[in-house]
Amino acid sequence: MREIAAERRRFGYRRIGLMLEREGVVMNHKKLRRLYREEGLAVKRRRGRKRATGTREPMPVPSGPGERWSLDFLADSFGDARRFRILAIINDYTRENLALIAETSTSGQWVARELDAVICLYGKPRTSSVTTAQS
Repeated sequence: MREIAAERRRFGYRRIGLMLEREGVVMNHKKLRRLYREEGLAVKRRRGRKRATGTREPMPVPSGPGERWSLDFLADSFGDARRFRILAIINDYTRENLALIAETSTSGQWVARELDAVICLYGKPRTSSVTTAQS
């Protein structure tokens, strides 16, 4: 059992038990678990993902209209369970809703096309948080 556990570090006692059965060693699962624990064997726990360290600066408040836009998706469904999404584009300074565009299927190209249409109407915002696709 120790040899298999050393060879296969991600195997727990159940998978090691299956490998032992293939080699002809048949054992009750309770006994197998007890021996596994007595040998001090355990599957190493994986660590969680690393979080970003440091302090975040608050987002600067826009000083005039057309300086920064916010984009968001809202989702809902029709009565027959067909889902649709709404792209909302809002001017952060005036809180004006620049566009509400509903679609049943959305893609990156679709979002870029709709952003280009809104930029044609209102002009490009000053900050670089909104980018358009280059054709």
